[in-house]
Amino acid sequence: MTSLPQQTSAQQPGLVIDLDICVGCHACAVNCKEWNTGGHSAPLTDEEPYGADPLGVWFNRIHTYEAGDGAEGQTVHFPRSCLHCEEPACVTVCPTGASYKREADGIVLVNADSCIGCKLCSWACPYGAREYDHSDGVMKKCTLCIERIENQNLPEIDRVPACVSTCPASARHFGDLGDPNSDISQLVQERGGYDLMPEMGMKPVNKYLPPRAQPASLAPSPTPTSTAATEPGGTGSPFLDWVDRTLSR
Repeated sequence: MTSLPQQTSAQQPGLVIDLDICVGCHACAVNCKEWNTGGHSAPLTDEEPYGADPLGVWFNRIHTYEAGDGAEGQTVHFPRSCLHCEEPACVTVCPTGASYKREADGIVLVNADSCIGCKLCSWACPYGAREYDHSDGVMKKCTLCIERIENQNLPEIDRVPACVSTCPASARHFGDLGDPNSDISQLVQERGGYDLMPEMGMKPVNKYLPPRAQPASLAPSPTPTSTAATEPGGTGSPFLDWVDRTLSR
């Protein structure tokens, strides 16, 4: 099995996704696919993309749910990709060292030359963030577009992952989450940034921002049957508790 670095840098590049303004347009997923098909984990192959049973590698996937009933109902667009966890089980189960966590910044990557396609990492990941490339017979995943964020020849404004650069609603943010004074860390603090499924103990670096409270004139009246805020282990937010329950199934 693969060991995690004894110590990583205080730097923790990662993503913050604002669920309040994500419109589910899939621009991030499409630009991710376009960029990464020539990037670190290229190519991102597809088989029978227009057939009845398509297979393909997508590092970023958007799921849309209808949450709640009646006046409390809402449409939720939920982007999902690798969270580059501090304690990634996908790394520690790898028998060849193909899945690894970089000591310099904690980014989790896959070395395709060492990967044997056993899929242990995909079974260990509670977020379903691993992608099996049926053409190459190896596992692939989000790289945070390392060839972009580390490219000093690009203007600083362009040194962000492809998904961030293309989001028309500015629902995606990138920065150093290891620096409590960075703009992105301040955003997480101000908006109550959320760890996805914290009970799994993976300590994801990427965060989600919950929807803002509705104006009093639009907010539905509370019902006495709502128990989400008082459930054992609940976050106190009915929306976040619903997300946690949905993804834990």
